[in-house]
Amino acid sequence: MPYRVGFDVGGTFTDFVLQSPSGELSTGKRLTTYPDPSEACLAGLDALLAQGGVPWSDVAQAVHGTTLGSNVVIERKARGVGLLTTRGFRDVLIGEVTERVLADGTVRTPLEEADARRAIRELVARGVTTLAVCLLHAYLNPVHERRIAALVAEEAPHVTVTLSHEVSPTFREYERTSTTVVNAYVMSIVREYLRGLATAMGRRGYRGRLFVMQSSGGIATAEAMQRYPVRMIESGPAAGALMAAAYGELTGHRELIAFDMGGTTAKLALIENGRPATTTAFELHRVNNAPGSGLPMNIQAIDLVEIGAGGGSIAQARLGVIAVGPESASSTPGPVCYGRGGVDPTVTDADVVLGYINPDYFAGGSIKLQAGAAARAIEERVARPLGLSVEDAAWGIHAIVNTNMELATRVVSIERGRDPRDLTLVAFGGSASAGVTAAIGLLAAEVRFDVARTYVRRLDAVDGAALDAMYAEMSAQAIAVVQESAVAGDAMVARSADARYVGQGYEVTVPIPRGRLDGAALARVQASFHEVYAARYGYANPAEPVEVVTWKLSAVGGSPRIALAKAGARAADLRRKATRRAYFPEARGYTDTPVYDRYELAAGTSLTGPAIVEERESTTVLPPRVTATVDEYANLIAETRPA
Repeated sequence: MPYRVGFDVGGTFTDFVLQSPSGELSTGKRLTTYPDPSEACLAGLDALLAQGGVPWSDVAQAVHGTTLGSNVVIERKARGVGLLTTRGFRDVLIGEVTERVLADGTVRTPLEEADARRAIRELVARGVTTLAVCLLHAYLNPVHERRIAALVAEEAPHVTVTLSHEVSPTFREYERTSTTVVNAYVMSIVREYLRGLATAMGRRGYRGRLFVMQSSGGIATAEAMQRYPVRMIESGPAAGALMAAAYGELTGHRELIAFDMGGTTAKLALIENGRPATTTAFELHRVNNAPGSGLPMNIQAIDLVEIGAGGGSIAQARLGVIAVGPESASSTPGPVCYGRGGVDPTVTDADVVLGYINPDYFAGGSIKLQAGAAARAIEERVARPLGLSVEDAAWGIHAIVNTNMELATRVVSIERGRDPRDLTLVAFGGSASAGVTAAIGLLAAEVRFDVARTYVRRLDAVDGAALDAMYAEMSAQAIAVVQESAVAGDAMVARSADARYVGQGYEVTVPIPRGRLDGAALARVQASFHEVYAARYGYANPAEPVEVVTWKLSAVGGSPRIALAKAGARAADLRRKATRRAYFPEARGYTDTPVYDRYELAAGTSLTGPAIVEERESTTVLPPRVTATVDEYANLIAETRPA
């Protein structure tokens, strides 16, 4: 196994991991740099490789996770993006061309090329440099979209074009249009960023390919993501969910909630039967997690719930109560205790005041925290306006952000029909535990590419030969992208479909068997649909006809394994690193609390709260009535004792 690196950019910190040929992992953490996050990426990689005595030329693979794409959309940073659509549908976003393809793929109105050229020139005159093209029913017949791309090349060769039948060849016009526009919206910025990052790594001696985590949980080359940047819109958070599933397998837990709390946001995902739940109806930037409130995208994505709750979440007195988030101090200026110019108190400031975080060992001692400044900010902005003591205000901040996160766990458990008492919580991220888990997850991801096409047919009326031909085209497209990644061996292909009872508006996903899709194979698909439907809704009606809406395929290659180090042998006695005054309401205030070095905890060690466990990337706080045991992989297995 060669040297491999993974690096994950978050809103506050950028995390790094280096895997040696023996499988040993070295980690690092650095404040994210703005406006160019690649500065922290390169500086952190330089430092990590130098620490290990590894030249860049010895690194065979680099895998990157980033929220750059989602940040560009949420903050509306892009410029010069236009849309061409079928005449009569301009209200969706912007320009029109005269053409019409019917729902069965036949052409009703041919493309008027003179009209298309006029529309292209008008958009270019308005400053458009990236153009999204989304025509009615182009997923069935893309001839007009392809011709418009050729006309753009003639009229304005400097304009980058995104075609809906390439990005999202599925039905539902608004979602397909939104997906295509987002792809165009982030394309120029993502392309410039990834090319610049790869070039800078090459100058340092790196000779491998740069891979990027996709929202689906698979990785692909940076070149592929420059063509389909919408697929990496939730790049970073996906890796954490993958690694949570991997830890669950190691510890014998396959039903989990992955909980990733960083400096800016907290992300949660439900993991069932050892695999993160996925969705093809992804929404970016939902308001209060309300369905339909975000930007819809037809992409394969790990089904995440994201809330504005992190170490950098800003606390304030609002309407006579404490409010926390969603605004974040991020890394610039950061929490007040960072001493980088921040004035608004944050969750991290509260944790410092409560004694949970060691000001001299934050990020392994690379950042010295100013506890006095944190206390003064809480007093001025929260405690005094509300008539509270500093410690009560700090505890209020801590308790409220925890309540917000507890409510989010309900979304991925109770609201999805699962009892949270039957699930194991895997906590990671700098503000939870195991601060670089997502970066490690980047190295555990497989190369993957997903393809989907809409072909609405009743299962009892499907043309099997046409379906086989369509799947052959889809397979060739997906395998080509995987092989572009220089993956050794054959790619594995898995097929599925979104099906429903005729007349319904929403679908469930069912597996599609390998081989020819003859009558017997389609009968198995129908039987699978009834089973999946009954499991989801509690009943099924086999007498009702079933139709498939979208046929899907995933090609997978190169599934690396992460060799996680095991904990050392148990020592004769458990030594404390220190004792620190920490606040616990159960103790009615501050109490002397033992502090332990996580790297000294051997397998089988048992701790009883109150206790604090410190490591370079994070701190784990065990309140009273909580016990924790160290397993063979050095995980802390925490449980709450009955009152």
